[in-house]
Amino acid sequence: MANKTERRLRIKRGIRKKISGTAERPRLSIFRSNTGIYAQLIDDLKGVTLVSISTRELGDKTKLNIANSRQAGIKLAEKAKAAGIENVVFDRNGYLYHGNVKAFAEGAREGGLKF
Repeated sequence: MANKTERRLRIKRGIRKKISGTAERPRLSIFRSNTGIYAQLIDDLKGVTLVSISTRELGDKTKLNIANSRQAGIKLAEKAKAAGIENVVFDRNGYLYHGNVKAFAEGAREGGLKF
């Protein structure tokens, strides 16, 4: 029986087979840890990160919770708009679309990104 990490990595590989980011529509990849959520917009054709964000950039808010995840999503959308990006492909990175991952995605949509 696979543990949680192995299961997530197996799901991640299946997702990455199907989606890829371009300069016009980069891949929004999320990493969630116990202390924060990190996201980057990636152009897979060139292999470069266009925009990145973490909950650590929000200031004193060091806890990972729904409100901080939503704020990070809004902040990422602002950075993406400044870089001229409006459409993205969402890569949940093997995590369930629930809790902090869902709050981040909703915050990014609220900020103006289109998935």
